[in-house]
Amino acid sequence: MDINIENTTFIIVTYKSEKIVHRCLDSLPENSNKIVIENSQNLQLKKNLESTYKNLKVIINENSGFGASNNLGIKECNTQFAHILNPDVTFKKDTFDNLCRSCLDISDFSIVSPIHGDKNYPNYKIKKKYNFISDDIIEVDDLDGFSMLVNKNNFDESDYFDENFFLYLENNDLCLRVKKNNRKIYVIKNSIIEHRGGASSDPDFSQIEYLKNWHWMWSKFYYHHKHDNYLYAFMKIFKNFISALIKTIFYTILRNNKKKNFYKARLSGCINGLLLKKSWYRID
Repeated sequence: MDINIENTTFIIVTYKSEKIVHRCLDSLPENSNKIVIENSQNLQLKKNLESTYKNLKVIINENSGFGASNNLGIKECNTQFAHILNPDVTFKKDTFDNLCRSCLDISDFSIVSPIHGDKNYPNYKIKKKYNFISDDIIEVDDLDGFSMLVNKNNFDESDYFDENFFLYLENNDLCLRVKKNNRKIYVIKNSIIEHRGGASSDPDFSQIEYLKNWHWMWSKFYYHHKHDNYLYAFMKIFKNFISALIKTIFYTILRNNKKKNFYKARLSGCINGLLLKKSWYRID
């Protein structure tokens, strides 16, 4: 497939990402189309980014979560391909060119991505054996959400990210639905990206740890309930539930509020999932 700067838009969702997003944008092709979905409603960041980078549009958005925000970016872009990136991802000088060149050997795909440069932390999973197109192209079952180039021609608007997820596993859900529909997902081995895991938001923003743990538990239950059944989802989080319950009580007795609140967030995420409540936990 023919991928190039003209038919590709980079979509980056930011939330208190002022310290990291410039590094990401600086690594992308200068003349590429770029949309930033700014979820912390930082008007100064919008002004700064739009005055610094070519072909860049910043959309000020309420904190609607990773999936919903990326859906907004995909719908706003006017190109066939939408490349979703976390703000803590950076390209090498030849990343995009190698991606485009390798994709010429692929007749069709729904999602494709460069490969993570750290081999100890691959950004893909393979669950069964696939035929190889070339040494540089791997068909996979699952991609991490920090880099996903979506071919919009293979999706309806309702096929993108499930907006019931706020944080975590929305990319796994998308990939699973793609594979169930017998569509293709690839990783390009000679196209390399770097990802600074956990750096998408300002590391001084301590409340985000409670948010992450609440949503990890809620999303884990919701994902398995959606694709399997209630009993299976319950079994998947049972150990997490018991551990969080015991540690919440333990650290309450010790009056260690930091650790108590950490495990209390996990416990609450489990309980809200089990009660089939919507994802509601947010921070300002």
